[in-house]
Amino acid sequence: MKPYIKEMIVVEGKSDTNALQKTIDCDTIETNGSAVSNSVIQQVKLAKERRGVIVFTDPDFPGEKIRKTIDQAVPGCKHAFLPKEAAIDVRKKKVGVEHASNEDLYNALKEAKPSYTTEETTLITQSDLITAGLLAGKGSKQKRERLGVLLKIGYSNGKQLLKRLQQFRVTKKEFITALQQIEREQQHDE
Repeated sequence: MKPYIKEMIVVEGKSDTNALQKTIDCDTIETNGSAVSNSVIQQVKLAKERRGVIVFTDPDFPGEKIRKTIDQAVPGCKHAFLPKEAAIDVRKKKVGVEHASNEDLYNALKEAKPSYTTEETTLITQSDLITAGLLAGKGSKQKRERLGVLLKIGYSNGKQLLKRLQQFRVTKKEFITALQQIEREQQHDE
Protein backbone atom coordinates (compact mmCIF):
# COMPACT_ATOMS: atom_id res chain seq x y z
CA MET A 1 0.00 0.00 0.00
CA LYS A 2 1.29 3.46 -0.95
CA PRO A 3 1.91 6.06 1.76
CA TYR A 4 -0.70 8.83 1.93
CA ILE A 5 0.06 12.56 1.94
CA LYS A 6 -2.96 14.59 3.09
CA GLU A 7 -1.69 17.95 1.83
CA MET A 8 -2.21 19.00 -1.77
CA ILE A 9 1.13 19.00 -3.59
CA VAL A 10 1.90 21.86 -5.99
CA VAL A 11 3.96 20.59 -8.94
CA GLU A 12 4.95 22.04 -12.29
CA GLY A 13 3.23 19.59 -14.62
CA LYS A 14 1.62 16.27 -15.49
CA SER A 15 4.89 14.29 -15.53
CA ASP A 16 5.53 15.36 -11.91
CA THR A 17 2.01 14.30 -10.92
CA ASN A 18 2.49 10.92 -12.62
CA ALA A 19 5.85 10.33 -10.91
CA LEU A 20 4.42 11.16 -7.48
CA GLN A 21 1.25 9.10 -7.90
CA LYS A 22 3.25 5.98 -8.81
CA THR A 23 4.71 6.06 -5.30
CA ILE A 24 2.39 8.08 -3.10
CA ASP A 25 -1.35 8.35 -2.62
CA CYS A 26 -1.68 12.10 -3.16
CA ASP A 27 -3.44 14.90 -5.01
CA THR A 28 -1.64 17.61 -6.93
CA ILE A 29 -2.16 21.09 -8.30
CA GLU A 30 -0.22 21.65 -11.52
CA THR A 31 1.10 25.13 -12.31
CA ASN A 32 1.74 24.28 -15.98
CA GLY A 33 4.79 26.51 -16.16
CA SER A 34 6.48 29.28 -14.25
CA ALA A 35 3.85 31.94 -15.02
CA VAL A 36 1.51 30.90 -12.19
CA SER A 37 -2.04 31.91 -13.09
CA ASN A 38 -4.51 33.54 -10.73
CA SER A 39 -6.73 30.45 -10.92
CA VAL A 40 -3.83 28.28 -9.69
CA ILE A 41 -3.22 30.74 -6.82
CA GLN A 42 -6.92 30.48 -5.89
CA GLN A 43 -6.70 26.65 -5.92
CA VAL A 44 -3.62 26.81 -3.68
CA LYS A 45 -5.38 29.18 -1.25
CA LEU A 46 -8.41 26.86 -1.00
CA ALA A 47 -6.21 23.78 -0.64
CA LYS A 48 -4.20 25.45 2.15
CA GLU A 49 -7.39 26.21 4.07
CA ARG A 50 -8.84 22.72 3.68
CA ARG A 51 -5.93 20.27 3.55
CA GLY A 52 -2.62 22.11 3.66
CA VAL A 53 -0.18 22.55 0.78
CA ILE A 54 3.30 21.32 -0.04
CA VAL A 55 5.10 23.19 -2.83
CA PHE A 56 7.34 20.68 -4.66
CA THR A 57 8.98 22.22 -7.71
CA ASP A 58 12.07 21.39 -9.73
CA PRO A 59 15.45 22.41 -8.27
CA ASP A 60 16.11 24.99 -10.99
CA PHE A 61 15.43 28.66 -11.75
CA PRO A 62 11.83 28.23 -13.03
CA GLY A 63 11.02 25.98 -10.04
CA GLU A 64 12.34 28.60 -7.62
CA LYS A 65 10.32 31.29 -9.43
CA ILE A 66 7.13 29.26 -8.96
CA ARG A 67 7.99 28.59 -5.30
CA LYS A 68 8.57 32.32 -4.65
CA THR A 69 5.34 33.35 -6.44
CA ILE A 70 3.25 30.92 -4.40
CA ASP A 71 5.01 31.78 -1.14
CA GLN A 72 4.25 35.48 -1.64
CA ALA A 73 0.60 34.89 -2.64
CA VAL A 74 -0.14 32.11 -0.11
CA PRO A 75 2.22 32.45 2.86
CA GLY A 76 2.74 29.53 5.22
CA CYS A 77 2.70 26.64 2.74
CA LYS A 78 5.10 23.79 3.36
CA HIS A 79 8.00 23.35 0.94
CA ALA A 80 9.69 20.13 -0.15
CA PHE A 81 13.10 20.21 -1.79
CA LEU A 82 15.09 17.76 -3.89
CA PRO A 83 18.83 18.14 -4.26
CA LYS A 84 19.71 18.76 -7.92
CA GLU A 85 21.68 15.51 -8.15
CA ALA A 86 18.58 13.52 -7.11
CA ALA A 87 16.48 15.11 -9.87
CA ILE A 88 18.77 14.77 -12.90
CA ASP A 89 18.06 12.66 -15.95
CA VAL A 90 21.64 12.23 -17.18
CA ARG A 91 20.63 10.91 -20.61
CA LYS A 92 18.37 13.85 -21.43
CA LYS A 93 20.43 16.37 -19.42
CA LYS A 94 17.27 17.61 -17.71
CA VAL A 95 16.45 18.40 -14.09
CA GLY A 96 13.02 17.72 -12.63
CA VAL A 97 10.94 16.15 -9.90
CA GLU A 98 9.81 13.51 -12.40
CA HIS A 99 13.38 12.13 -12.66
CA ALA A 100 13.83 11.44 -8.94
CA SER A 101 13.62 7.99 -7.39
CA ASN A 102 10.50 6.96 -5.50
CA GLU A 103 12.48 7.00 -2.26
CA ASP A 104 13.84 10.51 -2.88
CA LEU A 105 10.34 11.80 -3.71
CA TYR A 106 8.82 10.34 -0.55
CA ASN A 107 11.68 11.52 1.68
CA ALA A 108 11.51 15.07 0.29
CA LEU A 109 7.77 15.24 1.00
CA LYS A 110 8.19 13.72 4.44
CA GLU A 111 10.78 16.40 5.27
CA ALA A 112 8.68 19.34 3.96
CA LYS A 113 9.00 22.45 6.10
CA PRO A 114 6.65 25.42 6.43
CA SER A 115 7.80 28.80 5.21
CA TYR A 116 7.27 31.79 7.44
CA THR A 117 7.07 35.28 6.05
CA THR A 118 6.61 37.09 9.35
CA GLU A 119 9.55 39.28 10.23
CA GLU A 120 11.21 37.42 13.02
CA THR A 121 14.76 37.77 14.13
CA THR A 122 17.00 34.79 13.85
CA LEU A 123 20.22 34.07 15.61
CA ILE A 124 21.98 33.39 12.30
CA THR A 125 23.55 36.53 10.86
CA GLN A 126 25.26 37.62 7.65
CA SER A 127 28.49 37.55 9.64
CA ASP A 128 27.89 33.85 10.47
CA LEU A 129 27.55 33.10 6.75
CA ILE A 130 30.78 34.92 5.92
CA THR A 131 32.66 33.21 8.77
CA ALA A 132 31.40 29.82 7.59
CA GLY A 133 32.68 30.48 4.07
CA LEU A 134 29.21 30.34 2.54
CA LEU A 135 29.18 33.69 0.73
CA ALA A 136 32.49 34.09 -1.03
CA GLY A 137 35.62 32.24 -1.81
CA LYS A 138 36.64 28.86 -3.04
CA GLY A 139 34.00 26.19 -2.52
CA SER A 140 31.30 28.52 -1.16
CA LYS A 141 28.73 27.43 -3.77
CA GLN A 142 29.35 23.75 -3.01
CA LYS A 143 29.03 24.46 0.73
CA ARG A 144 25.69 26.24 0.16
CA GLU A 145 24.47 23.33 -1.98
CA ARG A 146 25.40 20.81 0.73
CA LEU A 147 23.94 23.03 3.48
CA GLY A 148 20.64 23.17 1.56
CA VAL A 149 20.59 19.37 1.34
CA LEU A 150 21.44 18.82 5.01
CA LEU A 151 18.91 21.38 6.26
CA LYS A 152 16.35 20.30 3.64
CA ILE A 153 15.78 23.88 2.48
CA GLY A 154 17.11 23.59 -1.09
CA TYR A 155 19.93 25.49 -2.74
CA SER A 156 20.21 29.25 -2.29
CA ASN A 157 22.62 31.65 -3.89
CA GLY A 158 24.69 33.89 -1.62
CA LYS A 159 22.16 36.74 -1.71
CA GLN A 160 19.20 34.55 -0.75
CA LEU A 161 20.76 32.22 1.83
CA LEU A 162 20.12 34.32 4.95
CA LYS A 163 16.52 34.95 3.90
CA ARG A 164 15.98 31.21 3.26
CA LEU A 165 17.45 30.29 6.66
CA GLN A 166 15.13 32.80 8.32
CA GLN A 167 12.14 31.81 6.22
CA PHE A 168 12.40 28.20 7.37
CA ARG A 169 13.34 29.18 10.93
CA VAL A 170 16.60 27.28 10.93
CA THR A 171 18.04 27.47 14.42
CA LYS A 172 21.64 28.35 15.16
CA LYS A 173 22.10 24.83 16.54
CA GLU A 174 20.80 23.22 13.30
CA PHE A 175 23.03 25.55 11.29
CA ILE A 176 26.16 24.72 13.30
CA THR A 177 25.42 20.98 13.21
CA ALA A 178 25.09 21.10 9.41
CA LEU A 179 28.34 23.09 9.08
CA GLN A 180 30.15 20.54 11.26
CA GLN A 181 28.83 17.74 9.03
CA ILE A 182 30.11 19.57 5.92
CA GLU A 183 33.50 20.03 7.58
CA ARG A 184 33.72 16.32 8.45
CA GLU A 185 32.83 15.37 4.88
CA GLN A 186 35.46 17.73 3.45
CA GLN A 187 38.14 16.31 5.77
CA HIS A 188 37.12 12.78 4.79
CA ASP A 189 37.44 13.65 1.08
CA GLU A 190 40.97 15.04 1.49
